[in-house]
Amino acid sequence: MFTPTDEQAQAVDHFIAGHHMALQAGAGTGKTSTLDLLARSTNRRGRYLAYNRAIAQEAATRFPPNVTCRTAHSLAYAAIGHRYARRLGAPRRPAWQTGQDLGITKPVRVAGHTLMPTTLSNTVLRTVTRFCYSADRDLTDHHIPPLRGLENPQAHEELTGTVLPYARKAWADLQNPETGAVRFSPDHFLKIWSLTDPAIRADFLLLDEAQDTNPVVEHVFNAQRHHAQLVMVGDSAQAIYQWRGAKDVMTAFDGASLTLSRSFRFGPVLAAEANRWLSLAEAPLRLTGSTESPTRIGPLDRPDAILCRTNVGAMKQVMSCLAAGARIALVGGGESLQALALAARQLKEGRPTGHPELVLFPTWGAVQEYAAHDPSGRDLQPLVDLVDNHGTDAILSAVARLSEEPRAEIIVSTAHKAKGREWGRVKIAEDFLPPADTEERDEQGRPIPGPVDSAEARLAYVAITRARRHLDTGGLAWIDDHPSGTPQS
Repeated sequence: MFTPTDEQAQAVDHFIAGHHMALQAGAGTGKTSTLDLLARSTNRRGRYLAYNRAIAQEAATRFPPNVTCRTAHSLAYAAIGHRYARRLGAPRRPAWQTGQDLGITKPVRVAGHTLMPTTLSNTVLRTVTRFCYSADRDLTDHHIPPLRGLENPQAHEELTGTVLPYARKAWADLQNPETGAVRFSPDHFLKIWSLTDPAIRADFLLLDEAQDTNPVVEHVFNAQRHHAQLVMVGDSAQAIYQWRGAKDVMTAFDGASLTLSRSFRFGPVLAAEANRWLSLAEAPLRLTGSTESPTRIGPLDRPDAILCRTNVGAMKQVMSCLAAGARIALVGGGESLQALALAARQLKEGRPTGHPELVLFPTWGAVQEYAAHDPSGRDLQPLVDLVDNHGTDAILSAVARLSEEPRAEIIVSTAHKAKGREWGRVKIAEDFLPPADTEERDEQGRPIPGPVDSAEARLAYVAITRARRHLDTGGLAWIDDHPSGTPQS
């Protein structure tokens, strides 16, 4: 056992008193140890709801016997998902085949664009996924995902009229436990379970990584309030999955609001850097570092990990490191990069692609023009540069040369996939771009940059707090010259 900090002791006191509570736990502040303290302070029956199976399995080795460690998906499977076991084992199918079974057999025109059956089928399936992530009881037009090139309201309304009937047909197909055209996944039985308004048998519930909770899980969790003590734990400043349907449920939670602010991962210098980004993210906590774990900030020649803003940025780092003769691992593997390279190759060869980022572009030249001249295409410019400078064959070859993490000298990751990880020496890649300049000028006549987006500030906070001993701020060093970049203590 260890001596709890004052903040950890306060959390235990609130827990013993039976209060519902939201515990804001900053990066490296001993979140799991604190949850273990809570669990060991009582003999009541508890359930710990983990973000994924690996976290649940690890937690099961630490928590006392009165706490069962599960994921929301495993609870849903035990209650209702097992009825769909036959469908869960179904082989993967191309989206166009599923769409064909739903009646999508011909290209359709939407707002002046031709949507091929594969594109329409993909959009239908993504609509169902967005519905499954939500707390909504009915599938409606706001579950239709935006398509690049069809962003304006009139075009999206036209897209909705085309997609929604097929999406509702797909959801009806998924209700059949025996057979169906749509490939059944755990997210489907989780949604079906949530619609039954389930009761979880426990005296208290511990919801981990609450800042990234899907609304469907939030709905189930909050519905237990009248018979169980609710404790949600996470870090609102690490809420970086809104684009995937996740929702920070902590700041609006009806209960005592507590914090863990002392980080055991890194020292005061890095804590001060983290607080700068926490301020920009308007986060509810500030960190103090451990004097027993000093951390340097400065240039790094040989980092343990390089963290990137985008998949394309990660690919550039992989290729650069491979050219230097290093053994490289890519967190999550290279499948998404491979898919982008193959899509670019199809367009360069004059063939259409079904990749959702490039599906509405008839040629590679159209992608180049969009990235160079359309403000909304700025994020595609790194991909264009990568393909134009290296070629798709070189990208695919680099993916094939990736090493497994235990054998790698350097690990490359996006900041999203680095969440929950830590390394001794971390370098931030150059694809963390500063805000675009405004039309205003300062006293020296220089353009004044725009404000820092709070979502980007949260992602930067996640990236820099992966380091223990040494951080190279690299692509985030622009904050030193930004008007809002005054370091926070």
